[in-house]
Amino acid sequence: MDNRMGEMLVFIRVVEAGSFSEAARQLRMTPSTVSKAVIRIEERLGARLIERSTRRLKLTEDGRTYYERSLAIATDVDDLEQSLSQGSHKVSGVVRVNTSVPFGVLMVEPLLPGFWEEYPDIVVDLSLSDEVVDLYLERTDVAFRIGTLADSGLVALRIGATKRHIVASPAYLAKHGTPTMIEDLERHNCLGFNFRRTAPVWPLHQAGRIVDRTVRGSLLANNGETVRRLAVAGVGLARLGHFHVAEDLAAGRLVSVLQDAGDAEEIHALHLGTQRSPARIRAFLDYMVPACAKRSARRTDPYCGQILPPWPGKDDPAAIAPA
Repeated sequence: MDNRMGEMLVFIRVVEAGSFSEAARQLRMTPSTVSKAVIRIEERLGARLIERSTRRLKLTEDGRTYYERSLAIATDVDDLEQSLSQGSHKVSGVVRVNTSVPFGVLMVEPLLPGFWEEYPDIVVDLSLSDEVVDLYLERTDVAFRIGTLADSGLVALRIGATKRHIVASPAYLAKHGTPTMIEDLERHNCLGFNFRRTAPVWPLHQAGRIVDRTVRGSLLANNGETVRRLAVAGVGLARLGHFHVAEDLAAGRLVSVLQDAGDAEEIHALHLGTQRSPARIRAFLDYMVPACAKRSARRTDPYCGQILPPWPGKDDPAAIAPA
C-alpha cells in the first residue's frame, strides 16, 4: 500500500522536532523506523533532504521545498476535516509565536484578549526571546522581527518602523555629562547585547549616511528589557526602539540624546507559508498585523504606523515579500 502521506507526516515531525529520536518519541515509533521513512522519501525523490550531523539536523534546499509543500498538503487535509466536522466558520488549533521580549510585552500581549474574543478556540503558544530562532527547526509559525531581515524563503508582512533612540537617565547624564557628538560615545558606558549575531556597534546617522560606531560598556544582555531597566537605573546609555522607551521618555525616567544620530528599523511579521497557510495562522496574522500597526503608531513617532490591509490575496502580490 502506498504510504507516502504517512511518510510525509513523519518527515514533517522530524523537521519540527529537530531530531530523529525526538520525532520517534513524539510519534511513539522507533528511531530506526523514523529514519527509514525519511530514507525512503529521499530514495524515491533521488534527492538529499536532511544533512545529518551529531549536533542537529539541517534541511537542504530540496528539504525546505519538500517540507513547505508537505506542510501545505497536511494543512489542506486538516482544514478539510475541520471544516466538515466543525463548520467552516470555526477556526482552532495552536499558533506558535516568537518575538522579542519588549515587543511581546508591549505590543503582542495587550492584543491577545481581543484576539481570543474573535477566535476563542485558537491556542497561542507565545515565546519571548530576543534571540532569532529558526522558524523551521523551532516549530514556530509566526515571528515578529525588528531590524534588517536576513535572506530566506520566509514571507514578511510589514507592520511599520520604529526609531531607535540613544537614551540615558537624568542621573547618569548629570554625573557623566550629555554627549553632543557621536565621538563622545567613546567615553560613555554604552549598554549592549550578547547575541552571537550582534557586533559591538551602533548604526548611527552621521554626515547624511549610516555608520557603524563601535561602543563599549559594562553590560551585555540577551534582551532589551534588561538593558532598558539598567539605563533607567543610571548605569549607562542604551540604544532602544521608541515603542520600548516611549513611556520612560514621557515620564522623564529616560532622556533621548544625540537625536539626529538615531536610525530607524523596520518591523515585520514573518511566517513560513503563503495562501496555503493553515486557517489558524491566517486568522492570527489577519488580526495581529493591522492591530500591531495601530498600537505601534500610538506608541511611536512618525517613523511608525503604516496600517496594512488584512491577509493579502493572490491579486495583491506587493503585500507579500520573501524575507
